[in-house]
Amino acid sequence: MEKIIEEDIKNGFSIKKIKFRFPPEPNGFLHIGHIKAICLNFELSQKYKSSINLRFDDTNPIGENRNFIDSIKEDILFLGFHWDHESYASDYFHQLYKWAIKLIKENKAYVDDQSQSIIQLQRKNPFEIGIYSNYRTRSIEENLFLFEKMKNGFFGEGSCVLRAKINMSSSNMNMRDPIMYRILRKKHHRTKYQWCIYPTYDWTHGLCDYIEQISHSLCSLEFENRRPLYNWYLDQIYIDNKEKIRPKQIEFSRLNLSHTITSKRKIQYLIKKKVISYWDDPRILTISGLRRKGYTSVALKNFIHQIGITKRNNIIDISFLEFWVRKHLNKIAYRVMVVLNPIQLIIDNYPSDTTEWVETENNPENSNFGNRKIPFSKFLYIEKDDFLEKEKKNFFRLCIGKEVRLKNAYIIKANSVIKNNEGKIKKIHCTYDPKSKYEKKNKIEEKGRVKTTLHWVSIKHSFPININLYKPLFLFFLHYFLLQNLLL
Repeated sequence: MEKIIEEDIKNGFSIKKIKFRFPPEPNGFLHIGHIKAICLNFELSQKYKSSINLRFDDTNPIGENRNFIDSIKEDILFLGFHWDHESYASDYFHQLYKWAIKLIKENKAYVDDQSQSIIQLQRKNPFEIGIYSNYRTRSIEENLFLFEKMKNGFFGEGSCVLRAKINMSSSNMNMRDPIMYRILRKKHHRTKYQWCIYPTYDWTHGLCDYIEQISHSLCSLEFENRRPLYNWYLDQIYIDNKEKIRPKQIEFSRLNLSHTITSKRKIQYLIKKKVISYWDDPRILTISGLRRKGYTSVALKNFIHQIGITKRNNIIDISFLEFWVRKHLNKIAYRVMVVLNPIQLIIDNYPSDTTEWVETENNPENSNFGNRKIPFSKFLYIEKDDFLEKEKKNFFRLCIGKEVRLKNAYIIKANSVIKNNEGKIKKIHCTYDPKSKYEKKNKIEEKGRVKTTLHWVSIKHSFPININLYKPLFLFFLHYFLLQNLLL
C-alpha cells in the first residue's frame, strides 16, 4: 500500500490531499478481520498526517441499527484509533439519486421490471454472452418517469430495479448491467421512511469516496473484480478538475484464521440457534468477544503487524494469534494463584495456629511490578489434577511418597489420603521440610530433589470467585467445516 501511495506522491500527487476512510456496514459487530483494515487505514493516516473518515455504509435498512454503530465506534476506540469525521452513506442519498437521474438522461441506466432471479439467469456466466433485458431499450423519458414512481412508492418490493447499461458480454460479471437501486419498504435507522428505494453498495461506495474526496480507497481482495465497476461509475460523474480528487481503489488480502468464522450471516445463525449468546461471545472472534476474553488492543495490533499486508490470500493458524496475546499479557499481567478444582492438603507437621507470609513476585517477567506477601498455613488447597494416589509414568506432580515444591514456599511429601464413602479422595496428608523454604536470593540447591512446583492457596485466607472458562467453539475440524458450508 505504501509503495503505491509513495509512487503517487513521486508522480506529483499532493501529500496534502491524501485522505482515507474506514467504511463498515452497521449490520453486525466488527471481527478480527476488520482489525487489519482498521490498522491499515488509520496507521497510514497517521503516517501521512492526513484525515480519516469513519463512514457507515448504511444502504441496506434490513438488519442495520444504532446498536451496531455504537459497537463499531467502541471497538475502534478500544484499538486506540480516532477518526476525524463521522459520516454515513445515507448523508448522500439525495446526491446519489441526482446522479442516477443523470445516467438515465445519458441513456446509461434503465428501469427493469424483471425479477432478481430472472436477471441473475440472464447474466449467464463469464464464458457465455448474457441475455439483454427486454426493458433495456426503454426510452429515456419512460425510464425517468418510472424511476420517479419507484422513488415515490408506486411499486412494491421486487417489482422493478434500476440497472446501469454497461456490457452484457463482459467477462467480468459485475459489468453485466449491475443493479443501482432496488425497492425496500423498510424503516431506515436514520432516514426513517423518507426513502423506499436504496442504492446498492457498488453504486454508492465509489461515489461516496468521491464526495468525501478520499484519495486511496483501501479494501479487501474480494473487491478486486469490482474495481472496473467502481471506476466506471466514477467515469460517469467525475469532471477533470485540479481541485477534485479521483479516488483510487487498492486491494489487500483478507485476514483468514483457522477454526473460526467471521461471516456476519453465520454468526447471526449461531445467535439464532442459541449456540452463542450474542455478538460479544468470547468464543467467536468479534472484537467485543476478544475484549471480553481478555485480549488487549496492543496484542491484537502486534498480531496484525506480524502477519503484514499482502495481496495473497492465506489462512493463519489461530495459535499464532494466541501466541501474540500471551506474549503481551506475560509482560503486563499481575499474577495471582487460583485453584479451580480444589482438593484439601494438610501439612501434618506444620503448626495449626501459625500463618506465615511468603513473598512472591507480581510479574516474573517485569521486576517493576514489585512483590507481594501471600499467607501460608497448615491447611491448603491444590488442584485435583496435580495429585495421583499411585504414580504413573511421566507424571511429575504430587503422588504418595513423592516430593514437590509449593510455589514460593516449602518442599512437601505426600504420605496418605482420606477418601469418602464413594472412594473419592477428599484430603491429602503430607509433611514439609522446614529447611526447604524458597528464597530467591539464596535458593537451596535441590539437586534434582523435586521436578515440579505446584500453585496453592491457604484455605482460611481464600475466597470464592467466579471463573468463566470458554472451550473452543469448534472442537473438531468437521464441526467447523459443516458450519462453514451450512448456509452456502
